[in-house]
Amino acid sequence: MATGRLITIEGIDGAGKTTLAVSLATELARLGAPAELLREPGGVELSERIRALVKDSKLEIGSRAEALLYAAARAQLVEELLLPRLEHGSLVLLDRFVDSSLAYQGAGRALGVERVRDINLFATGGLTADRTLLLRISPDSGRARQHGRGEGADRLEQEGEDFFAATAACYEDLALAEPARFRVIDASEPPQRVLEAAIDAVRDLLPSSAALT
Repeated sequence: MATGRLITIEGIDGAGKTTLAVSLATELARLGAPAELLREPGGVELSERIRALVKDSKLEIGSRAEALLYAAARAQLVEELLLPRLEHGSLVLLDRFVDSSLAYQGAGRALGVERVRDINLFATGGLTADRTLLLRISPDSGRARQHGRGEGADRLEQEGEDFFAATAACYEDLALAEPARFRVIDASEPPQRVLEAAIDAVRDLLPSSAALT
C-alpha cells in the first residue's frame, strides 16, 4: 500500500501551474517536507518522448489518438516512477495529472469526460491524487499570459476560445464534484499570494515534523 502523498496542480494554459509547482517545491523543502517535482506528460524517458509528439505544432494528431497518447505517457510515469515513490512514502508534486485529460480531451476535444476517465483509470491503475490544486483564471487572462511569455504556441495552446472555455468549465465541474480533493486558488493573485494559498491547501497532508510557520 502506498504511504506517500500525491499533490497535483491543474488549470488551463497560462494559469501559472509550472511557476507554482517550482515555488511550492522550494517552499516545502524549506519547511522540512521535501517533495519530488514531476511534470506531465513527462517525468520518465518514454513519457518525455510522447510529450514531444503531443506538443509538436507541425503534427496532425486526431483527438482520440491524442487522448491515448496522454494516457500512455501517464501509464508509464505511474508504473516507472510514481507508484515506487509513493510506496516508499515520498511526497510527490505533479504538474498536471488525469484531470488535465478530462478537461482538455474530455471537454475541450468533446470526447466525453467519462470516456476519457475510463481510459485513464486503466492507464493509472486507479491512482488518484490526495490533493489537487486548481488554479482558477479566465481563459482570456490565460491567453494574455501566454502571449506575454513570447514563446511559440504548442498544439493545444493554438486552440480557439471555445476550446479553452469548455476546458475551464470542465475544471470547475470537476472541483465541484470532488470538494474533498480539490482546492481552488485564484490564479489572478500575485505569485506570493498564490503560493501562500497553496501551502494552506496542503498543510494537512504534510508530516507533523514539518515547520509549518
